[in-house]
Amino acid sequence: MITDTHGQYDRLGPGASQAGASELLKSHYAERGFLPEQDPLTAFPYDSRYAVIDEVGRDLPSLLHDVGFRAYARELDIPSWEEPVTAETLPQLRLYYLRIGFLASAYVNQVGMEPARMLPRNIAVPLAKACLLLGRPPILSYDGYALYNWKRFRKDQPIRLGNIDTIQNFVHMYDEHWFILVHVEIEAIAADILAAIASVKRKFAVDPNSDIGTELWQIESAVRRQVEVLKRIPEKMDARLYYKTFRPYIRFFDGVTYECVDQAPIRFRGETGAQSSIMPTLVAFLKIPHQRSALTDHLADMRNYMPIEHRRLIEDIALIDDLRSAAASVAAAQRRIDNIESLLRSLERHQSRGSSRRSRPCRTSDTPATKNLLMPYSRRLPLSAVSITAGRRNISIAGPATRGEPAEPRIWNGSGK
Repeated sequence: MITDTHGQYDRLGPGASQAGASELLKSHYAERGFLPEQDPLTAFPYDSRYAVIDEVGRDLPSLLHDVGFRAYARELDIPSWEEPVTAETLPQLRLYYLRIGFLASAYVNQVGMEPARMLPRNIAVPLAKACLLLGRPPILSYDGYALYNWKRFRKDQPIRLGNIDTIQNFVHMYDEHWFILVHVEIEAIAADILAAIASVKRKFAVDPNSDIGTELWQIESAVRRQVEVLKRIPEKMDARLYYKTFRPYIRFFDGVTYECVDQAPIRFRGETGAQSSIMPTLVAFLKIPHQRSALTDHLADMRNYMPIEHRRLIEDIALIDDLRSAAASVAAAQRRIDNIESLLRSLERHQSRGSSRRSRPCRTSDTPATKNLLMPYSRRLPLSAVSITAGRRNISIAGPATRGEPAEPRIWNGSGK
């Protein structure tokens, strides 16, 4: 029997013993962004005891058309993960989590059926064990749905749309592939953001008043490229299909009992772009204060669903000196901070314009990616004000006074209330 509670996950996971090292300065972040250090494993070796779950994963989109899927799934013989967690086995463990995480969410949230209240032990126990080893809650989250769920057609070409595809899906429609892959490219672009922040950290270690204009320009450029990728969502994804076909599978688990897992019925948040580490990284780096609310608590809880190494990285970035001191001697640096803030807030205007014209065809501002990945930090976050101080000059940027709520924060807050 597996025993764990929600609050323990942040103390576990691969590399936990190295928590004192600087996560930010690890070289692969500047090369890969928040994607794995190596391209994800796409399948287990044919003679592996885990190869059977590859077959289940490949068949899953077809199986979900059958009303007898749950009965079939309850009979599956899923091998328990038995390997030590090492640099060599970690890609396999991530693939194992991906396959079983998809299977569990498919079982609980099968479209056309009432949500299941019991996850059978042949799925629940392997999933709980794998996620305990990864230091994360036992549910498919953004990492399994996007960060580990891609492959390149041409290994010598960049990680970008046109050269990538998914490993696992819930449905056969390419709309789901495209939705996931847009996020993958956005995460790859984050490499430039993390490289710039690492450079700032190194400069500040030598001279807190270093000129960081180049680094802030690099961050601004990367964020703008990410927004341009977001705008491509409507090219190959219909938002109406998203909400009806594959979005239901990545919804929350509400009062689900994991058979043979020793804890109360589980209420876990579903997969969402708010579990991406990009925006929390920028917020931590720019030292952007937010008025505490139910939504900020929700966003803080989203970190529990991030890979544990990303949580450490954000903590590392939060320790970097405030940019105010550098901006005091470099006016251009302050302008770059203002530009980044302006860019993030422009998302509010996109969302506001889109909300009054819902009858139009799918727009970038209406797409789930924009709402889930970036919008929690702009329009839907109730701020009293955001202030950035540059030397003796105080710049106050008024935030929206309304209290918006995203689609999922009402569901649960970790305490079941």
